[in-house]
Amino acid sequence: MVLSFIIFSLLFLAPGDPARNLVGTRQATPELLELIRAQHHLDEPFLTQYAIWLEGAFRLDFGTSIRTSMDVIQYVSPFASVTFQLVGISLLFSIIFGVLLGIVSAKNKGKFLDNLINVTALVGTSAPGFAVGLLLLYFLAFLLQIFPMYGSGTIWHLILPALTLSFGICASILRLTRQAVLNEINTDYTVFMRARSLPSHKITLAWLKNASPTVLTSTGLVLASLFGSTVLVESVFSLPGLGSLLASSVTFRDVPVVQFIALMLAVIICLASALVDILVYLINPDASKELSPNTKSSDLLGGRTK
Repeated sequence: MVLSFIIFSLLFLAPGDPARNLVGTRQATPELLELIRAQHHLDEPFLTQYAIWLEGAFRLDFGTSIRTSMDVIQYVSPFASVTFQLVGISLLFSIIFGVLLGIVSAKNKGKFLDNLINVTALVGTSAPGFAVGLLLLYFLAFLLQIFPMYGSGTIWHLILPALTLSFGICASILRLTRQAVLNEINTDYTVFMRARSLPSHKITLAWLKNASPTVLTSTGLVLASLFGSTVLVESVFSLPGLGSLLASSVTFRDVPVVQFIALMLAVIICLASALVDILVYLINPDASKELSPNTKSSDLLGGRTK
């Protein structure tokens, strides 16, 4: 509710007249402008406009788009479908490659492979998303013609944008995973498991399980970054998603659409954060407990890695 009020206030204070934007190339007569303002309650005081919108929102009626006169949910749904698919694929790529490369880097600390992965991660966190997208478009779509240049319609159209979107996020997860695994490598339970000649993959799984709180928490946090980065990526690849819709709706001051998109994304991010907390507890309920000085190696093996 606080977020909706802030967004509504900023849009209300923004320069420009939505009624004049809706007139377009037609002659903006005073009668026509008054008709448009009355139709969309733009002639009402600020608090009255917000109260009207809030009353409808509680009934899951988010009004109609000022620009298209369509129901907001019906209008936004096709754009949301594209963005959710794009963010989902990007998050999957980021987790898989980020965690795997982070483990490989930690296990080869100080070696050539570790240095190569770290340099790649540095590039990933520094390079702008639109620049990465243009490079991928040029090499993979234009020169090699592996992916389509632009547009949507199939999952294949979303792979290249998803790779662009996940490049920087993957680098962040990689660095966090590497540091979390390095903290586990030198622990007592690792020495104990190696002394018992346990297979390498079991030791790696134990590291990953105990490092999971850090990795999962970072994954929940980067979800907001993914949604925030879609604007530029969707523009580069000409995708009809929420990012492009939000940018154009802000320009036209289409308040109902902007309000709905902002609140929808805020709810999704909050639910994702709650889900991450639940997963952390289910995977490793003892993650927040500190080890006592008298804890034995056998206790660590049985408690932290079971």
